[in-house]
Amino acid sequence: MTVQDIDRTGFTEQWEEWHRNQEETLAAPHGFLAITSLRWLSPEPARFEDAPGAWSATADGVVVELDEGEEVTVDGRAVRGRHDFGVIAERDSLYVGWGDAVLEVARRGGNDILRPRHPGNALRTAFRYTPAYAPDPRWVVTGRFLPFEEPQPVTVGASVEGLEHVYDSPGRVEFELDGVRHRLTTFNGMTPGTLTILFTDATSGVTTYAANRSLQIAAPGPDGTVTLDFNRAANLPCAYTDLATCPLPPAENRLPVAIEAGQRIPLERGGRP
Repeated sequence: MTVQDIDRTGFTEQWEEWHRNQEETLAAPHGFLAITSLRWLSPEPARFEDAPGAWSATADGVVVELDEGEEVTVDGRAVRGRHDFGVIAERDSLYVGWGDAVLEVARRGGNDILRPRHPGNALRTAFRYTPAYAPDPRWVVTGRFLPFEEPQPVTVGASVEGLEHVYDSPGRVEFELDGVRHRLTTFNGMTPGTLTILFTDATSGVTTYAANRSLQIAAPGPDGTVTLDFNRAANLPCAYTDLATCPLPPAENRLPVAIEAGQRIPLERGGRP
């Protein structure tokens, strides 16, 4: 694909729709901006000001003990007293209703966590928009997927100090920018067959968020061809809140070039409009 192949009007309209969807998901009533705390659960039951009950992490999974008069909703059913959530798989989340709030019960980096999400959280109600570079077809790049014979586990750091994530990588993506070849490690995307890249570049910490950005890639073609549209390089939740546990890019995904495309540093982190 070349710049000349792209209908600029349609390209811009599609990008605007993508960006709008990103913003709506982020600022949804129970999206990441609604999170009021990140609680690391331990075997000792603990109560928190933004959630009902006493929460603990046991060998058999997460447990909540609700006092008289306290009630939550699990799978559409009212729950009182003691409730065992069972063992939660790594990177899975369960969502529990409590009034107009949602309590996320999850497991990240081998730890059970609780993250209450309240629609009235100031970070959410004050949110305006995310600055971004104007869409430019020059940042649409054709590349090639280079699959591994078998998926390889890759350990990466996290936005929370001391935390690590392990993801299976199906392979690498190779592409060129201004005549220079780059090869990045990929992870599985949001739907089967698709790919995700976590990366930084020379704009990171300057005009884009320092720790990471992500790029979703459609499933490779029969010959391994992929399209990387860096205009859709997106911030992860940690770009907005310290209450996220986002993964960091593997070392080989730190591009030495400036990718002046996609989402920029959020206003909440000192970004410019």
